[in-house]
Amino acid sequence: MSNQKLGILAVVAAVMVLWAAVQSRLSRSGGGGGASGPAYLVQGLDPADIERIVVGAGDDAVTIERQGSAFVATDEANYPADPKQINDLITKTLDIKTSESYTDNPDNHAELEVTEEKARHVVKFTKADGSLLTGVVIGKSQEAGQSTFVRLADSDEVYLAPSVPWFRSRALDYVNQDITSVQREDVNTVTVTTPEVSYTLRKGQGADDVVMENLPAEKTLKDSDAKSVFNALTNLRFDDVNTPGEMEGLDFDHQYVCRLNDSTEYRLELAKKDDKTYLKCQADFGDKTPVTMKLNQQESEEELKKKEAKLQAQEKAQKFTLRHKAWVYEIPDWKAKYLTQAQSELLEDQEEAEAEAAEPAEAEPAEAPDDGAEAAPADVQGPAVGPVVEPPAAPVEPNVPAEPNVPAEPNVPAEPNAVEEQP
Repeated sequence: MSNQKLGILAVVAAVMVLWAAVQSRLSRSGGGGGASGPAYLVQGLDPADIERIVVGAGDDAVTIERQGSAFVATDEANYPADPKQINDLITKTLDIKTSESYTDNPDNHAELEVTEEKARHVVKFTKADGSLLTGVVIGKSQEAGQSTFVRLADSDEVYLAPSVPWFRSRALDYVNQDITSVQREDVNTVTVTTPEVSYTLRKGQGADDVVMENLPAEKTLKDSDAKSVFNALTNLRFDDVNTPGEMEGLDFDHQYVCRLNDSTEYRLELAKKDDKTYLKCQADFGDKTPVTMKLNQQESEEELKKKEAKLQAQEKAQKFTLRHKAWVYEIPDWKAKYLTQAQSELLEDQEEAEAEAAEPAEAEPAEAPDDGAEAAPADVQGPAVGPVVEPPAAPVEPNVPAEPNVPAEPNVPAEPNAVEEQP
C-alpha cells in the first residue's frame, strides 16, 4: 500500500473520529441560546467540510488550509500541518461549554472583549467557497474570574463559559518541528566534513565512550565535545522552514553523516549565512539485500523478527526522505555548532590535557594553609602537641622534681589553635 493511500486512510479515520464526537455532543445537548444548563457552544460542525482554519485576527492570524488529503500551514511555505495539532484545535473548539446567555446586544461586545480586534482568541472554520462554517470568539473573564465571555463568530449572542481552552498563536505551533530523534545507543559512526577536513567519530568500547578514527599524533580527544557531536541527531528540531527556491545563494559546504547500527544513514548538508545555519537532509538504508521468504520452510521466530525489523527500517528511511527532501530548515545555533564542528575544536595537545588533569590534585593541598593563619602550624606543633603527648607520660608524675615543669601546662593558650584546626 502506497504512502499516499495510507495518508488518505489516516485522514478519513481522523474525520470519522471527529464526526462521532460531534454526533455525541448533538445527542447530549440542545441548542446554545436559551437552553437550560450547560450546552456546547459549537454544534453541527462536520470536519470533512473544513477547507480553511484561521486562528487569530488581523496581521497576526495563522492560516491553515486543506491541500489534497491533508492540511498545510500557509504561513510556513505550505509546510504540512501536524494532524495531531489540527485534531487538537478542532476538539478544543468543540469542547467549549456555556452555562448561560449573557447578552445579545452587539453594543456590549467591545466592553466584553468579544470583538475580533480585542478578543483573546478567535478561531474560524470556512468552506471551500470561503463561506463561514463556524467559529468562536473568546473574550475577557468576569471580574470574579469564574467564567469567560464567548460567542459564535456569526452570532451577536454572548454566553458565559466556565472553562475555555488556550489556542496556540504561531504557525510553527501547528507543524511538527522534529527532524530526527535518534537514540544514542543506535549510533555507530558519525562523519563530519568541513571545507578544511573530514573526520569520523566511532562508538567506543564503553557504553558512552566515543573515539576518533585516525587520531592525530600527540593529540587527545575532548571527551565532552566529542560526545555532543556524536549525539547531535538526538532531538534535532527546526526553527523555521522554507523551500529551496526561497533560499537561493546558500553554499552547503558542510556535511554530517550519521550511520546507525542497522545500516540506516542520515545525510545532512549544512550552509551558513550571516548568523544562521540551514540544512537539507535525507536518509538511506544501506543494506540493499532483498528480504525474501523461504517457500515450504518454516523460519524461526528470531529470523522473522530480523526480517521485519529490516523492512521497517527501510520504510522509515524512505518516509524520512519523502518528508524532508523538498525543504530547507533553519536550525538553532547550539545544534548547528555540533553538526559543523571543526576537528581542531575537538582536539588538544596531550601535554596540555595531562597538565589540566593534574591541576586539581596540585591545587587541593595548596588551599589547605589558607584555611588558617600561616603562623598557626608553628604554634600548634609546639605547645599544642606538647600537652597532648605528655599525658600518656603521666607515670613520671611521682618524681616530684618534675613539678617545675608544670608551669608549662599554663602554656595551654595554644589550645585556641586546636579550635581553629577543627574546621
